[in-house]
Amino acid sequence: MTRRRTARLRRSLLAGTTAIAVTAVTAGIVAAAQEPAKAVTGPELSLIAATTSVTLTSWKEEPGVYLDLGTYLIAEGTPLELKVTRKSYKDPVTVTQTVYEGGKAKAKKLPTGTVKDFSGLPGFAEITLTDKAGKKVVTRAESFCPNNASGRVRPDAPSVSKYPESCPTNPFTLGSVWGVEKGWAANTYAGSYTEPVQLPAGTYTAKVGVAKKYRDLFGIADRAATVKVTVVERSYEDEEGTNGAAPRSAKAGEHAGHAAGHQAPTAHAAHGPEHAPAPAEAAAPVTSGAGPSYNVGHGPLKAAPPALPWALKKKQKSALSPQAGDSGGQTDGSRQAPALEPLSKRPTGKPSVPDVPKPDLRSLPAYGITISDGDKDIPGKDYLAFSANVWNAGPAQLVVDGFRSPGKAKMDAFQYFYDAKGKQVGYTPTGTMEWDPRPGHVHWHFTDFASYRLLKADKKEAVRSGKEAFCLANTDAIDYTVKNANWHPNNTDLATACGEESSISVREVLDVGSGDTYTQDLPGQSFDITDVPNGTYYIQVLANPAKRLKETNLDNNSALRKIVLGGKPGARTVTVPAHDLVNAN
Repeated sequence: MTRRRTARLRRSLLAGTTAIAVTAVTAGIVAAAQEPAKAVTGPELSLIAATTSVTLTSWKEEPGVYLDLGTYLIAEGTPLELKVTRKSYKDPVTVTQTVYEGGKAKAKKLPTGTVKDFSGLPGFAEITLTDKAGKKVVTRAESFCPNNASGRVRPDAPSVSKYPESCPTNPFTLGSVWGVEKGWAANTYAGSYTEPVQLPAGTYTAKVGVAKKYRDLFGIADRAATVKVTVVERSYEDEEGTNGAAPRSAKAGEHAGHAAGHQAPTAHAAHGPEHAPAPAEAAAPVTSGAGPSYNVGHGPLKAAPPALPWALKKKQKSALSPQAGDSGGQTDGSRQAPALEPLSKRPTGKPSVPDVPKPDLRSLPAYGITISDGDKDIPGKDYLAFSANVWNAGPAQLVVDGFRSPGKAKMDAFQYFYDAKGKQVGYTPTGTMEWDPRPGHVHWHFTDFASYRLLKADKKEAVRSGKEAFCLANTDAIDYTVKNANWHPNNTDLATACGEESSISVREVLDVGSGDTYTQDLPGQSFDITDVPNGTYYIQVLANPAKRLKETNLDNNSALRKIVLGGKPGARTVTVPAHDLVNAN
């Protein structure tokens, strides 16, 4: 704790000052020195083990176990809240902690280099495993995402955590909020950010502690947690016929944004024979009971740590209760939002675009850039595949409803506008929605949401992607520090957002702070470069290309990513230079 310095007594007093005056001055100084100062306080943090023993499964076909040891960081007194941002892709990632002085929130900047990206606090948990003979067989440090797998530790703690449920992994994330709610605990297991450990079947003793730099930074006691670990070996063959469910795999990092096999998040979901576990589930050991996480990175990147069942929301039809804003005057991400359900009828009355807050669509540079042979594996064809994201910088949601006339193949689309209290105050026609039956889609797409173009070195168009229709979903947390960012968006997967072939109406929402990623493995998510000469090009991701959607700013809708094409027909190559400080292809 720090205390304010008291003013020094001046050595010389003004001439003619009486003894009474001197006494009064001295007494005042003594009183000021004794008056308690308002201390700057952070959370009371401690590391605990939820259980004294865990059993980890190593599959014979894919040996290795993930060290989900049931250790948690508990926050008491005040929440642990960290805002992680970068001004641009030319600037490093910085961290600011929210502390409190006299009950008021105050920003405390943490040392430069505390983090390198948005995946969590690197090297936070220090883990050692010893065998029966006392020999160390594993020594490793793992990152910690404060948003990971949170749950209450006492009944009088807030019933809902206001913080997001995972740390984003999109390479072009701009701002994130990490937090452990007061009276809550966050699992220190690094999830898919870590690699499996090769351990023979047997028993071990694990000790988990917090690295010294974080103990010093956050005032965490130097007390390691001890857990008995039993490793058992099983085979996929042993699981066949037991309950019809596919066994969990040890593979991580296969989770995709808009991709085939998307499933709705459920707690303790029992997948039938036709449904293998979602990759975010498969990445976690059986002991964690992990389900799909929200706002994870997509494309070729690893998924964020999975969320435990008590952190999952069943349907989120009701919004979280409002919370107080932070010291920066922004919301805490738990504001009221329009319901996901579409209106039952087309809007009536005269269309209007009222003077209320509107969304601000922005594009991220392309990533996950590879050479492929296309959707249909056509011999002699070369394709440039990529992942792309358009996000909403706010301060208002993008809400688009589609309405279908009986017997019509397309829906008419309308953009809706809301006042500060969430009341609908206007609407305007904004194009159409169409049904996309292709594998990996199979839902309603809003047309002209974005456009992809391959530009020559002189920025003139060379090739345009055939993909120009989209189902809107909040697949990635891009910047949760912007005004009105919603830290708990509803439609984080396609099961809640894009309708069925027989739907009469559809509502698609892109929330403030979140973006919508389409990955490079989807039909149409590529350029045919078979006849494109080698050389330097730019992949352009362009939001709202026809300017049909009403936004606060139309001047920030384009993002370019430089690439260099090489190779020979049938064996083309692509080189992807770093984008400022972001070195992700």
